[in-house]
Amino acid sequence: MGLGWCVARAGCRTLRAVKSARLSTRDLNRTLLARQLLLARVERPMLEVIEHLVGLQAQVPMSPYVALWSRIESFDPAELGRMLLDRRVVRMVLMRGTIHLVSVDDALALRPVVQPVLNGELFRNRTYRAGLEGIDLEPVLAFGRSLVDEQARTLAELRTAMAHRWPDRDATSLAYAIRNLLPTLQVPPRGVWGMPGAPRLTTIEAWTGRTLGSETEPDATILRYLAAFGPATVADMAAWSRLGGLRDAVERLRPRLAVVHDDQGRELFDVPDWLFVEGDVPVPVRFLPDYDNVLLGHADRSRVLPDVLRAVGASGIIGRPSFLVDGFLAGFWKLERPGRESRDRVTTLTIEPIMRLEPAHRQAAEAEATNLLTLLAPNGRSRVVVAASG
Repeated sequence: MGLGWCVARAGCRTLRAVKSARLSTRDLNRTLLARQLLLARVERPMLEVIEHLVGLQAQVPMSPYVALWSRIESFDPAELGRMLLDRRVVRMVLMRGTIHLVSVDDALALRPVVQPVLNGELFRNRTYRAGLEGIDLEPVLAFGRSLVDEQARTLAELRTAMAHRWPDRDATSLAYAIRNLLPTLQVPPRGVWGMPGAPRLTTIEAWTGRTLGSETEPDATILRYLAAFGPATVADMAAWSRLGGLRDAVERLRPRLAVVHDDQGRELFDVPDWLFVEGDVPVPVRFLPDYDNVLLGHADRSRVLPDVLRAVGASGIIGRPSFLVDGFLAGFWKLERPGRESRDRVTTLTIEPIMRLEPAHRQAAEAEATNLLTLLAPNGRSRVVVAASG
């Protein structure tokens, strides 16, 4: 099963066939890239890819388009837009309390599992917690559901309605209670390629006519995570989901899991029939959007961040569009579109390396950036600029 996602080459096999139980950082890097479909673009149905990845981070509406472009051969952004409009995929608050693009099936299954994360975000946040103290939330949620099920509403519209109904309460806190405690999603055109739209909320039941799942234990979700991100520690699983208490679930699953170790001796869990890629397998340059899966899937990001960035920490790194060279983050990129008054009607993609690029890597980065511009600026003049390395 796992090998179906792997490019046919030496050094790629199932984890069960791995002779050494101790994996190097480069082994983990190559294995992550392969499972994240960044070792080679795949020719698979887009919905299948989205489900394999257990969704895509999507608080920046266009990020999933760049993420899928880097993973799918002949990616068509219009197809993803149609999937949103046809209600086959949705944009919903899920793992880590952040917006993800997921299939409808996954939205229905994952939301009950990660609901404790959203509860915690709401009730531990000082701003919202104070505004919710002493209030019976049942009528608030019932009223909120009636509003968003009647028609999709913005948070501003919900605040206005809450202020009118409960004038002595903090309307912002009540609106966020609706966002977090009801299974809300953001309806199109938000997130549709080429169609701007403000975030407007409705419930997944109203949007799809289907019932939310009832399973709240994380076991199945852990197996899904490992297939796309493993091998991984329990801390990695918690960082990806923000769920607590995962050790008990992992112990329940232990008889079904492979157990290996990294070069520091830490225990890593995995699904045994999924692929493993040796660290000497060559990998292409890849461009990633803001908050890509590979940067958010682990507590220990050493399998993708070089030492120079690990010392800096995650702040200011994982939220920026970036690119990988030899499998590791090598810099950032930014897109600058011409303003209406600009004489230079050129869209510019600037590559900002954090280290000196070898000539071959620089050439490959420029070529991949040029290809990315065919997605981001298909109908206009464009150019790639490589800034001096830091």
